[in-house]
Amino acid sequence: MIPALRGRRLWERKGLFFMDFIFSVFREAWHLLLESSVYILFGLLISGLLRVFLSPHSVATHLGQGRFRSVFKAALLGIPLPLCSCGVLPAAAGLRKQGANKGATAAFLISTPESGVDSIAITWALLDPIMTVARPVAAFITATAAGIAENLLGTGQNDPAIEPDLRCPVDNCCEGYDCPPEEHAQHHTFSEKIGAGLKFAMTDVWGDIASWFIVGLLLAGLITVLVPEEMMGRFLGGGLPSMLLMLAVGIPLYICATASTPIAAALILKGVSPGAALVFLLAGPATNVTSLTVLLGILGKRATAIYLAMIALFTVLFGLAVDQVYGSMGVSARAMVGQAAEWVPDWAQWVGAMTLLFLSAKPVSRSIRARLGLAGSHAKRNEGETGPSEATKAESSACADTSCGCSSGAADRGSSR
Repeated sequence: MIPALRGRRLWERKGLFFMDFIFSVFREAWHLLLESSVYILFGLLISGLLRVFLSPHSVATHLGQGRFRSVFKAALLGIPLPLCSCGVLPAAAGLRKQGANKGATAAFLISTPESGVDSIAITWALLDPIMTVARPVAAFITATAAGIAENLLGTGQNDPAIEPDLRCPVDNCCEGYDCPPEEHAQHHTFSEKIGAGLKFAMTDVWGDIASWFIVGLLLAGLITVLVPEEMMGRFLGGGLPSMLLMLAVGIPLYICATASTPIAAALILKGVSPGAALVFLLAGPATNVTSLTVLLGILGKRATAIYLAMIALFTVLFGLAVDQVYGSMGVSARAMVGQAAEWVPDWAQWVGAMTLLFLSAKPVSRSIRARLGLAGSHAKRNEGETGPSEATKAESSACADTSCGCSSGAADRGSSR
C-alpha cells in the first residue's frame, strides 16, 4: 500500500507541476497580447486603407523601367504592406507579370515581409523606439541592395510587359479598361471605401496571420518560462557568432513579421542581444524553405541566390550595427521592452485583446481544420452531394482562408494588391 500511495502522490505532484507550467505559458502569452493588441488593430486599420486607396495600376507602372529607380520604389512600396513571406509571393508574381523587372520584384519580396504597418506598430508596443526605426530601415536598405545587385549582376533580360491589372480594388466592380480614373472615382463613396478597407483588414489581412500570431505568442510564453537567461546570454549575447546562429535559425523558419515580434521580445528579456533579435526579425519573415522554392520559379536560380546572399549579408551587418548603437547610447534593450504599452490604458488593452481573439476565432479554427484534414473530407462530402463544381468551390474557399497564403484564392487577392 505504501509504495502505491507514494506513486500516486508522485503522479499528483507531476500533474500539478504540468498544470502550473501550462498556466505560466498562457499567462505570459496573455500579457504580450494585452501589450500589443491596440497597436495591432491600428496597423490593421492602416493596411485596410492602403488596400482601397493604393491603385494597382499606378503601382505596376512605376516598377518596370530603370535599374535603380524601380528598385527604390519597390522597396519603399513594400515597407507598409502587411504581407507575410508566403502571402507576398502571389503579389510579387502579379507585379512581375505586370512588367516589374527582377530587381524591383526582389526588392518588393524582401521589404514587404520584413516590415509592414502592423509589424511596425507591434514593434513599438513590445520592443522600443530604436528597434521600431531599425527594422524598416534595415528592410529598405537590404531590399534596395538586393534589387540593384540583381539588376546589375543578372542576365539583363526583361520579360515583355503585360497589360496591368486595372480592376477596382474595392469590389472589382469594373475591369478598368473602359473606365477612366475620374469616372471610376465616382463608383464608390468615401464611406464605402472605408468599409471595404476595414473588411479587408479584419478578414483577409488578419485571417492570413492570425494563426501564426497566436503560435508566436505561445512560443514567446514558452521561451519566457522554459529558457534560462544564462544560456541565452552565453550563446546569443552579441557578436558575429550570435548573428550567424540566429541567421541559421531564421532562414528556414516560416514566421510572419507580426508573429516574430513577441518571440523577439521574449528573447531579449532572456538576454539575447538586440542585434541578434533584429537578425531574427529580418531573416525569419523574409525567407523560408517554401518561399525559396517558389522564388526559383518567379525569379530563377541566379536571382534567388542573390536574394538569399543579400539578406544574409545585410541582416548580419545591421545586427552588429544595432548592438553598437545600443552600446554607444548606454541603453538596455531588456529595460525598454514593452514600455510603449504603458501609454495605453488597461481597459483599452483588454478591449483590443478581446477584439483580436474574436477576429481570430474563425481563421484559427479553419487553419486547425485544414491541418487535421477536415477541410478535405468536407469537400469530398460536398462532391457527393452537390457535384464536383460545388466541391471545388468549397475546397478553394477553405484553402484561401488558411494562413499559408499560397492558394489560388490568396494569389488572386495578392495579385490585386
